[in-house]
Amino acid sequence: MSAHDHDFPKTTVTQFVLALLGGLFAPGLVIFMIIKMVIGIQATHLVDADAAVAEAKVVERIKPVGEVNLADASGAAHVDKAGEVVVKEVCSACHAIGALGAPKIGDKGAWGPRLPQGYDTLVKHAISGIRQMPARGGNPELTDIEVAGAVAYMANQAGASFKAPEPKAAEAAPADDAAKKAEPAKQK
Repeated sequence: MSAHDHDFPKTTVTQFVLALLGGLFAPGLVIFMIIKMVIGIQATHLVDADAAVAEAKVVERIKPVGEVNLADASGAAHVDKAGEVVVKEVCSACHAIGALGAPKIGDKGAWGPRLPQGYDTLVKHAISGIRQMPARGGNPELTDIEVAGAVAYMANQAGASFKAPEPKAAEAAPADDAAKKAEPAKQK
């Protein structure tokens, strides 16, 4: 048997054209749908003509959902602590034992090279931090006056004679202020 002996059905020209058109129709339809989709997506991404409007939209999209405000639960105004109290509560953690090279409280040998730098320099270092010492001794809630008082206290324990600033007292309560404002109104 030769290869020509098989009886394959004869394909007519009409069948060939229909098969060709059918074979091209499916991929053509897919390409058409992809192009429509891309054009539709691009139509939704219009560029804002005004930069301020675009900036406002960006700010609106990235703004935080919520905000946390921590407040003193007692509602009382802050009262500065005396230097000795700050040293006992915060500074003594390192300065009582000399941790990480911190000069020990009362150690004249350790404080000797530091005292000639002056009170203002020592306070500046305590507020902003120096070497292994964190800013404000690691307590960000300490005021500058509290830190300055603590520096004066520790330095004076080692023989300095620095004058610590006076801690600020709590401000009058808002209710007292309202009462004071109401008194002049009653006098009229």
